[in-house]
Amino acid sequence: MSDSEVLPVTSVLPPPIEMAGPRRILSGMQPTSDSLHLGNYIGAARQWVELQQNFEALFFVADLHALTVNPDPALLRERTRRTAAQYLAAGIDPSKSILFVQSQVPQHAELGWLLQCQTGFGEASRMTQFKDKSARLAAGEAAGGGPTVGLFAYPMLMAADILLYDSAYVPVGEDQRQHLELTRDIAERLNARFGAGTAVVPKPYIQKETAKIQDLQNPAAKMSKSSSGGRGVVWLLEPPKAAIKAIKAAVTDADPDYRVFYDPETKPGISNLLSIFSAVTGLPIADIAAEYDGRGYGYLKVDLAQAVSSFLIPFQERANMYLSDPVQLDAILADGAARAAAIAEPVLERIYDRFGLLRPNYGRLNVPAPGLATLDGGAGIVG
Repeated sequence: MSDSEVLPVTSVLPPPIEMAGPRRILSGMQPTSDSLHLGNYIGAARQWVELQQNFEALFFVADLHALTVNPDPALLRERTRRTAAQYLAAGIDPSKSILFVQSQVPQHAELGWLLQCQTGFGEASRMTQFKDKSARLAAGEAAGGGPTVGLFAYPMLMAADILLYDSAYVPVGEDQRQHLELTRDIAERLNARFGAGTAVVPKPYIQKETAKIQDLQNPAAKMSKSSSGGRGVVWLLEPPKAAIKAIKAAVTDADPDYRVFYDPETKPGISNLLSIFSAVTGLPIADIAAEYDGRGYGYLKVDLAQAVSSFLIPFQERANMYLSDPVQLDAILADGAARAAAIAEPVLERIYDRFGLLRPNYGRLNVPAPGLATLDGGAGIVG
């Protein structure tokens, strides 16, 4: 889960996994911006809305992952609500799926530690996203002044997010496949060390036919807040006028004949605009290309800008409805956290038992065990 990292859906499913829920799937995004962007919606949230129709689906706001860049606490809290509201505005239905905030289900952090203890330093060091983000953070992007141990352990917490729910499938983009492969390796290791059935080995669920949405100023890079200084990004909660300006300023391709056709290799700028146009209108890319072929790219940009604006206005109305009533929004998230914990707790207990950890016989309640006292009136850990 990236800065608003997500975690796109093949038409042929892998065979079902015996232990998991019938077709359980999980995904999430980090609340690292005031708004998700159009790439997050097209590449992830829009797909989630379809997935919740056919899967036992869990979608979460990955606020624990966001801590790796030392966010301002008040800002993190606000962005967490804003991210959840945008999930709902995109069409996530709490009656069809489970929507929750990661930190409100403490089993995520608990399992994260267990998995850190089962992951080799070398394999964790090979994670390319850690290397990339460390370089950016070392250059001064983080308030803390550089990469943290939490950033290094990020993939193990991501593995915990997945394994905690016996997830059969995880919708991932190509940039997240390495983290999913690590999760699969960890799950297989747990089953080898502690017995079959300790963990479900999840499978990737990748929608290859859904094009990536690229940066409007740099079509070679995916749309994100860090590319082109944010100038090539369409934010879902920004004023539609700003989105219109960004689209009209989008990079196209040098072609004196103004040909319009979909080919990301030879016409990356035009292909990106066609993908966005199709996503927000539902029109086939071939039909859009035929409509604007040879007419001049300005016509395509003007009509695309209007189409995006027409998409953003009702989206923002739905998001603002939830943001204007934080009590209702928090209640939705609390209900989701309770439902998620009801799935997570038995899984964590199973793994605790397999690890040989002594469990209290009074249950996992927020009360002290009768007669339990610390030695010498204090607490400590002796290595």
